[in-house]
Amino acid sequence: MESLFTPEILIALATLTALELVLGIDNIIFISILAGRLPPEQRSRARHLGIAGAAITRLVLLFTIVWITRLTYPVFELFGQPFSWRDLILIGGGLFLIAKATLEIHHKVEGAGQGGLARAATSFAGVIAQIMVLDIVFSLDSIITAVGMVDERWVMVTAIVISIAFMLAFAGPIGVFVEKHPTVKVLALAFLIMIGLVLIADGFGLHIPKGYVYTAMAFSVFVEAINMWIRSREKKAVEAARAGNG
Repeated sequence: MESLFTPEILIALATLTALELVLGIDNIIFISILAGRLPPEQRSRARHLGIAGAAITRLVLLFTIVWITRLTYPVFELFGQPFSWRDLILIGGGLFLIAKATLEIHHKVEGAGQGGLARAATSFAGVIAQIMVLDIVFSLDSIITAVGMVDERWVMVTAIVISIAFMLAFAGPIGVFVEKHPTVKVLALAFLIMIGLVLIADGFGLHIPKGYVYTAMAFSVFVEAINMWIRSREKKAVEAARAGNG
């Protein structure tokens, strides 16, 4: 039992759990945005099914670990650049993420008056299918990283289970918060575009340090938090002035 909890294994477990949580937040944001296109009574079910799909996808990929590692072998070259199946999946997933986020921003900015039409064109099955596509992309990337970090499969399974529990606990509140604050939703969509670019760059062999990406995201969130605080104070001031005049 002591050999299962050596300092090296505990550090690896903490690192993998943090990685899965970061990717889990990405999934939650994407799931929440897509679920927001559905009628209110279907959103919670869509979020839970999407998270369950993420859990199943990651566990299935984990237990087919040998096949995953072979995905990194080059299958062809283009202009001297080798591409593996992993690269192609990351590029395709990145393009899908950019396209979907761009369409969502367009809908948010210019399609506000066409809510009924947008909801009619968005089916429950279609939303779940789109969620599953991104679950595969995010899961593939995280599992391949996990394979390179540790050999103990139970460490990977534990990290995944912890991240899924976090997603289930916070998917609802995060979804409600994103829907209530349009600027946060647009900011989250911009993050998804950034993540899509990182995935495409990774697929072409250009590895962008994740620290740069997350630092930029954290700074943007900090600025938006200040904006929300200012708007909240202004709203309270206006309400207080109206109450005083009344």
